[in-house]
Amino acid sequence: MIVFVEQDVQDRLRLVLADDNPAILDVVKRILRNEYDIVAAYLEGSSLIREVLTLAPDIIILDISMGEQNGFDLTRQLNAKQCTAKIIFLTVHEELEFIRAAFDAGAAAYVFKSRMHTDLKAAVNAVGAGKVFIPHAPIPQ
Repeated sequence: MIVFVEQDVQDRLRLVLADDNPAILDVVKRILRNEYDIVAAYLEGSSLIREVLTLAPDIIILDISMGEQNGFDLTRQLNAKQCTAKIIFLTVHEELEFIRAAFDAGAAAYVFKSRMHTDLKAAVNAVGAGKVFIPHAPIPQ
């Protein structure tokens, strides 16, 4: 009997996505699905908080502005649950104060939605390798 095993399936990073915009979730899925395992995608944070420990993702890609709960609050809740997944914020907020707040909340990476086609895979790879990904942010004057 011959058994075929896809070589890197077990080595693929497991991702959970959370964004309140279904169109953004679709784009993110298209960008990442060939190289990573997307185990769940959420349009709101309460289901993410409720189910994340059973999903055991390596990385959570999370929007900051998610309606009733923002990504910073969700990150604090995940940390309180001892969730070990690394957080990548994917957001429209390009201001330095948001970037600082994200890393203060425990982010491992910060990606602008305007640069997700070029930066998101790099951020996932960096975080997966135990590194931090910081965007090229405008320098305040």
